[in-house]
Amino acid sequence: MGVASRMHERGAKVMPINQESYEYGASKSLIREIAAYGAARKAQIGAQNVFDFSLGNPSVPAPDAVRESIERSLALPATQLHGYTPAAGMPLARKAVADSLNRRFGTSYDPADVYMTCGAAASLSITLNAIVNPGDEVIVIAPYFPEYRVWIEAAGASCVEVLADATTFQIDTNKLRAALSERTKAVIINSPNNPVGTIYSRERLKAVATAIYECERERGRDIFLLSDEPYREISYGAEVPWIPSIYDRSIVCYSYSKSLSLPGERIGWILVPNTNPDHESLLAAIAGAGRKLGFVCAPALFQRVAADCVDVPCDVGAYAKNRATLTEGLLRLGYEFIEPQGAFYLWLRSLEPDSVSFFEKAKAFELLPVPSDSFGCAGWVRVSYCVSLKTIVDSMPAWERLAAAYRP
Repeated sequence: MGVASRMHERGAKVMPINQESYEYGASKSLIREIAAYGAARKAQIGAQNVFDFSLGNPSVPAPDAVRESIERSLALPATQLHGYTPAAGMPLARKAVADSLNRRFGTSYDPADVYMTCGAAASLSITLNAIVNPGDEVIVIAPYFPEYRVWIEAAGASCVEVLADATTFQIDTNKLRAALSERTKAVIINSPNNPVGTIYSRERLKAVATAIYECERERGRDIFLLSDEPYREISYGAEVPWIPSIYDRSIVCYSYSKSLSLPGERIGWILVPNTNPDHESLLAAIAGAGRKLGFVCAPALFQRVAADCVDVPCDVGAYAKNRATLTEGLLRLGYEFIEPQGAFYLWLRSLEPDSVSFFEKAKAFELLPVPSDSFGCAGWVRVSYCVSLKTIVDSMPAWERLAAAYRP
């Protein structure tokens, strides 16, 4: 049920504006509210005294190759540099992405299989609008990035939460089977995962594919597997399986926000694999959804950057050092957490069942993690370690005081 429907059921006053949009805007993102509080608090007491672990804003600078690409592009005629591109993207950018994927995964994708976007949020929003119809359901694996629900409901579908395994935070295939229904249109997966840092194993993903195939056969309904992959390049040694090699009716949504540290530039892509049985109709539907949502084209300058930097590696070493410093420090203090295999988040067990209450106590020590309730799961907080190493080191006395506050 969408936001507007819930308001109507509660008897809320009908306003001369779109009520669903109003409520999304009025409710705001908890992550961004905490970040805004952190910024205000830094202005009050000094940035060195506030330990803001809220936003997933990369702390590693963009690689030199990004600057070099921009400088080369700035030498182009202005009309060429800043003009419209085809809606699906510059041919050179689409070819660069397809060629890179073919080198990495032994595939045979064509540039036409790639649709350039304004980042992963646009990729998912466009894809959802391309595939769902009113009454459809889209399954998400909780804990999950909270904007998934917004994009699913905005596309006209219902969001169905399936809790991950409580111990490993891998996908619980039994719970997934129970949630699959005659109304299921898609399952969204995110690996490496935000907020946990888990990477779904190949074995578990094969089990997921089997469960979906069984549902398709039993109910005669095609189901898409949407793979949201902004953190693909940030892995600490574990394999990040290529989803189209496991499930045929898959669509991949990607962003350069994390791999190239370009979150504010909004550049990414959608891949419709040529192995997808609905390949041709999906390409048309994605183009139509982009048009319907007002995405004229992805940023022209950063399409060129993506083409030039498509194989530039992410500086995982800096995040790995932050990860080690944070986990070793918190482990010494007695905290429990899920060891992150990828991304740059630590899933830390709250010292009380109410994660919001735990957050409020942490805030008193100038520690700003994000309560797990906003991710569809109770009893944890997300600690973003895409911050300076100094912030992590300097925060340890505060974490120690917080732990001491819970001791008898």
